[in-house]
Amino acid sequence: MSGIEIGPVRCVVPAGDRCGEGALWSASEKAVYWTDINRFLVHRWRAADGAVHSWMFDEPVVALSLTDRADEMLVAVASRLLIWSPETDARRPQGFVLEGTPHVRLNDGRSDPSGRFWVGSMRSNVGPNGEVLDAGGTDGLLFRIGREGSSAVFRDGIGISNTLCWSPDRSRFYFADTLADIIWVHAYDDAAGTIGAPEVFLAGFGRGGPDGSTIDSDGYLWNCRFGGGCIVRIAPDGTVDRVIETPVTNPTTCAFGGDDLSTLFFTSAGMMAPESERLRGSLFAMETSVTGLPENRVTL
Repeated sequence: MSGIEIGPVRCVVPAGDRCGEGALWSASEKAVYWTDINRFLVHRWRAADGAVHSWMFDEPVVALSLTDRADEMLVAVASRLLIWSPETDARRPQGFVLEGTPHVRLNDGRSDPSGRFWVGSMRSNVGPNGEVLDAGGTDGLLFRIGREGSSAVFRDGIGISNTLCWSPDRSRFYFADTLADIIWVHAYDDAAGTIGAPEVFLAGFGRGGPDGSTIDSDGYLWNCRFGGGCIVRIAPDGTVDRVIETPVTNPTTCAFGGDDLSTLFFTSAGMMAPESERLRGSLFAMETSVTGLPENRVTL
């Protein structure tokens, strides 16, 4: 086990999210953005004063990205991508629309180091009013999205697409299927924006399924385990470095933030969690002795 230090988990916002996701640190605002998929919301918590602001959307909001424009973000909703200004709440289509909705929907997504947005899909488990439907099947795809909505598919046959991360040296790409309980690693060509064949990175861990992840500056992957009540830190060689217990059954995604990027923020899901978990669906944080990487920005 590496000699890093991890502080206690604290609740930052008792948001009551049905399915909190999409954690993102905005360094310019000193703020965490995240979503609640089933309530069609985007939240923002500001470190300076603890203020929380929430915005409503017309369909499930699944992922977020900073862009190369200071006043705009990229928002992935169930069926498409939007360019959004938090300041004015102005929204316009990015151009990409997912075929097959509402049977399928988008899920986890992130921008790569060179400004391309990658996003996965899955059979939709969210009804028109946010109700929880059964997930299943292998309808999911992995997309690389270009400007004005152009796209390329790099994986198919996926149950629930999750975990999109790049190693600090840009040579590796990590991707997961929650239903298959597998995290893969792919060789990554940053110049071309392409991935190689998948190799199993972590499978059959035994506690929940792999949900969202982030990566630290040492190249270790931090993976939230939905249903497993923990976050697992995985070394670049695929060995489990440590398991961090969480106060909720369903941690969902995580991101490093704070002034020096050493605070790990993570979201959680209230759905499918015991009623006894008073803080299920909250945004949490813990201090660490490692640092994350600055958030990538999509080029618009």
